[in-house]
Order: sequence, then C-alpha cells, then structure tokens
Amino acid sequence: MRSSILMMLLFFLGYIVCFGEMTNLNNSFVDEKTLQYFSDFKIKEELKVVNKHVTNIIKTIHGDSYECVDFYKQPAFDHPSMKNHLFHYERLRISSLQNSETNNENFGYLWKNGIGCPTGTVPIKKVTKDEILRLNSFSEKYKPQGSWNFTYNQIDNQHHFAVSRIKRGKRKVYNGATMIANTYNPKVKFPQYSSTRMHIQFENGFIQAGYTVNPKLYSDNKSRTFVYTKRGLLSSQCYNNMCTDGIITVRPDFPLGSVEEICVRGRKKRYVQRYGLLKDKASGTWWLDISGVQIGFWPEDMFQESSANNVEWGGEVYSAHMPSPQMGCGYFSVGRVRYDSIIYNITLVEENFKIDERVKNREVFSDNIYGYRVANDIYSDIPVKNIIYYGGPENI
Repeated sequence: MRSSILMMLLFFLGYIVCFGEMTNLNNSFVDEKTLQYFSDFKIKEELKVVNKHVTNIIKTIHGDSYECVDFYKQPAFDHPSMKNHLFHYERLRISSLQNSETNNENFGYLWKNGIGCPTGTVPIKKVTKDEILRLNSFSEKYKPQGSWNFTYNQIDNQHHFAVSRIKRGKRKVYNGATMIANTYNPKVKFPQYSSTRMHIQFENGFIQAGYTVNPKLYSDNKSRTFVYTKRGLLSSQCYNNMCTDGIITVRPDFPLGSVEEICVRGRKKRYVQRYGLLKDKASGTWWLDISGVQIGFWPEDMFQESSANNVEWGGEVYSAHMPSPQMGCGYFSVGRVRYDSIIYNITLVEENFKIDERVKNREVFSDNIYGYRVANDIYSDIPVKNIIYYGGPENI
C-alpha cells in the first residue's frame, strides 16, 4: 500500500515538473512569437505611414512605381511638429505651383502617362516590406555625412570626400546655396554608394541634395536624384519623402528618386541638373529647388537652428570595407569639362539674404588624394562661374 502511494506521489511530482517545463517551453515560444509580432507590427505601421491614402499607382518612363498620396497624408505630416500647420502648408503648396520660376514647365515627360499624379496628390516611391527592412538596417556609418569631422588619411574610414567647402574660422551663417552638376554613373558595388551633392549643415542636423548611385536604397546601379534629411544629433534621418523626418513635397509631377540622364566621358553632349536649398525670408521655410522649380520644403522648426553654419559641394562615397567605388566620372580631373565631373555656378545666400556669386571663402578637401581629388577653378573652357573639378577611380 505504501509503495503504491509512493509511486502515485512520484508520478504526480513528475507530472508537475514535466508540466512546468512544458509551460516554460510554451512561454518561450510565446515570447518569440510576440517579438516577431511586434517586429512585423512595427514594419506594418511604417508601411501604413508611407502607403496610406494612396489614390493610385503610376509608373515613370524608367518603370519605377510611385504611389499618388494625398498632399496632407505625406509621411512628414505624421511628425509631431507638423500639427496645426496644415492650412499654412497648403498655402505654401499653392504658391509654389503658381509662382515657380519656370511656371509653364512641368515634369510630365518623366511619366508613362505623360502627366504624373492627380492634382492634390504627390508621388512617393512605392515601398515594400523588404525595402523597409533594408532602410531600417542602415547603420550610422552607412548614412550620408559631412566632411568636417574627417581628416586626411583617417584610419578605418569608410567615407571618402572630395569637396569644396566653406572655410572654418569666423562664424558666419547662411540662408541657402545652389549648384549645377553634370551627371555621371559611377561604378558601385552593393552596399556601397557614390553621391554628388550639396550639403548644408545646421550644427547637428543637415540637408543633402544631388544625385546618387545607391543599390541598397534603390535596388539598382542607376544615378538617381536624392534628398537626405537629418534633423539633429539624436533625431531620425530620412531619404526623400519616404518617412516622417523627410521633406514635404509639393509637385504632383516630380518623382524624388527618379533616374537621371547621364554624361558619357569625352562626348560633347552634357547632362546637367541645377539644385538649390534656399530659405524663404518671410516664412523661414527651407525649399528644395530642382531645375528652377520648387519641389518641396522643410518647415522653419524642422532644425534647431534657423540658418546654416556650413556648406560644401562635391562628392561623397561609402566603401563598406571594400575597395572604394568611383566618384563622379571615375577619373581624376584633366581640366576639360567634356572629360571631367564638375560642379559650377555655385552660390551662397548670406545672412542678410544677399546672394554671393563669387564664394571666395572656401577651400578644397579630400581625405585621400590617391583615390579622390578636387580643385577650385574660376576659369574653364565653358563660360561658367565657380567651377569645381572633382572625382576619382575606385579601389583605394
């Protein structure tokens, strides 16, 4: 009798232990599923922000899909700083469409439908779940940067620069800058990138605008327009108008991230693009200007500082611990526009909103002259001002 009772007790204790282990095991499965759920939930929420209120999907002449999103439903309007400003921004949007320097010009030729998005909407590149994951995987080292924190032949540096930039020294502030750049298609391997851009610094935040070859961002090796926004030291960062920290676009017919026509080295025909980052004196709003047309804006309170403290023009590459990619045309300058990657007609908008076309207070910087070089030259074989020759081969 006693033995049977003992056996029953042992069986009961074993059941409790086994049940406890099963419970713990099941809890571990629940935790894993919960973590996976929240990961998927976050991705779905990001996709909702980008893809919500889509009226239709249209394609560019290069086959890229864009969603036509209600102007007020752009991702940037989900940022807390955007609340209670919608009426003001709608007035800015209408003003930009009516008062553009090239009022009669449109970008319909970039679209298969010959028009772009319907009035009241803006094109935002269609983003998939995989692309969201890829964008979220960008490390701080991968993201665009300015040249001021880098030194010549810096050890273990994956970023390289060949730029003309404002000299350090007496503190000045700037309310805008412009440039015209010819467009090439430098060779890049995943996950590297190579960009030609204008960089405006606001202490810990900055804006970049230009063109880039970035297979991790665009899933190909084509030269495409890009805008990059960093609000501040601890703030999120954003390419184009794809997230809450990005630019607010106003044109229904201009696709950020669109493929650019490219130059062929040595040929007479050149493809150039004009870029401007300009502060509006009345409203304090910062505007992106491409080809003389206002494309989009950043509100005055987007950055901690109302004006920029540094500006640079030129090339930036990211090597990703591999032999570095090409910059610009992929060759060192020979001093001839047909054979060189160039930036020209650069200007600054000074603190008093006076335009400085001479821009004398600048210097050239390359962190590695064996791979990338840059030169300022006020003379060239074409009638332009403030020309910058820059670029270089791969494999440094």
